[in-house]
Amino acid sequence: MNYGIVLKVLGSILILESILMTPSLLISLYTDQSDKLAFLITILITGVVGFALARNRSRDRHINAKEGLAIVSLGWISISLLGALPLYISGSTPTYIDALFEIVSGFTTTGATVIPDVEVLPMGILFWRSFTHWIGGMGILVFTLSLLPALGIGAFQIFKAESPGPIAGKIAPRIKDTAKILYITYFTITIIQVILLKFGGMSLFDSLVYTFGTVGTGGFATKNASVGAYNSTYIHLVIGSFMVLSGVNFSLYYSLFKGKVKDVFKDEELRLYFAIVFISVTVIAINLFKTTYSSIGLAFRDSFFQVGSIMTTTGYSTANFDIWPTFSKAILLLLMFIGASAGSTAGGMKVIRILVILKLIKREILKIFHPRAVKPVKLNDKILPNETIAGINSFTGLYMIIFVLSTILVSLEGVDLESAASSVAATLGNIGPGLGVVGPTSTFNGYSQISKAFFSLLMLLGRLELFTIIALFAPKNWRREI
Repeated sequence: MNYGIVLKVLGSILILESILMTPSLLISLYTDQSDKLAFLITILITGVVGFALARNRSRDRHINAKEGLAIVSLGWISISLLGALPLYISGSTPTYIDALFEIVSGFTTTGATVIPDVEVLPMGILFWRSFTHWIGGMGILVFTLSLLPALGIGAFQIFKAESPGPIAGKIAPRIKDTAKILYITYFTITIIQVILLKFGGMSLFDSLVYTFGTVGTGGFATKNASVGAYNSTYIHLVIGSFMVLSGVNFSLYYSLFKGKVKDVFKDEELRLYFAIVFISVTVIAINLFKTTYSSIGLAFRDSFFQVGSIMTTTGYSTANFDIWPTFSKAILLLLMFIGASAGSTAGGMKVIRILVILKLIKREILKIFHPRAVKPVKLNDKILPNETIAGINSFTGLYMIIFVLSTILVSLEGVDLESAASSVAATLGNIGPGLGVVGPTSTFNGYSQISKAFFSLLMLLGRLELFTIIALFAPKNWRREI
């Protein structure tokens, strides 16, 4: 293990985090609220620790798989531990565990909260918790790579360990160029949505906060009623549309920019993603209209918003879907597991894995009739390697094992099965709200400190797709060559 390069990169990440806290500090100073000292102290601590770590020297600047896993795992843990300090020091949360839960929820773009009344929070804290969505959406380590060319050697291991999805694809030959392209796309979508929300009557502050939550598919809001506080079909449709767009693989936007329109719409994952959204919106809207809503237009509007919010794991709400018919809630629960596209800012298992599993099922059915037939699994006309297929099967199996065991553990809190299962699904899938005691009008505040710490671990596991964090706790593997 090259500890020198690991510590050096971790130091650079913490320095970057301290810089990214500056806008929140400036807002605190401008509004003269109680959180400015909390940001000053945290920026100082984070900066000092970052500079101390960054001073480590290493002759070998190459980052292997072991170093990449260590940097990603320890990097996310470090930014969460230090990023939680402003909430705790300012008194925005009663305990440090609560602050840690909140900021892990922010960085992992989960959007679950333990704060019953967010409207009393200082503006600097509101901005910081939502800004963590935007930072964590594309990945703070990918952001680091795009800004620090010196780390470009061997940096694909970091990109591979942090990128969501079974296949980490490079857009450009050099990983730092890939990171820059992704962030240029990220910036562009962000600016467009801010402008559209401002045009719809939102203040600039709220436009930024809700855009961070939308593009980062996070879900933190400035209102207790989330987006439902804005009784505007325009705002609902803008945020709903951008949630769906943020669930698309960001590399496809670059292909679209390069004029490869046919290649984009031939993408099998994209087609399945839009098909699931369309079918889910339609069946839920019909179900709502027949049972609850008197207006088919309103049923489609709320259905579109909540399907987009749950499938992209954003977590915003315009209606209390916990009181919707069981059929509609069952569809939403299913979407919690599916998630959006690989290479997007969304959580969940990802559509590409569901697509490959469906292809595997189809192949096994064909083998019943043609047992000697050789039928390779293809994705976008390319044969998938057995290694990739095995990885998808392993991930799916491990995901379900963690979900079941975690649900059993959470049930010890005395909550009903629906609440326990959806709490785990909401945190492991980085979704935010669930059903029952953690529905769209509730928070995770009712859980014990131990459960909140456990949910924080689940959020990190979900964001880093299980194996990255689990590998950190497997020291035997660290002693072998990878």
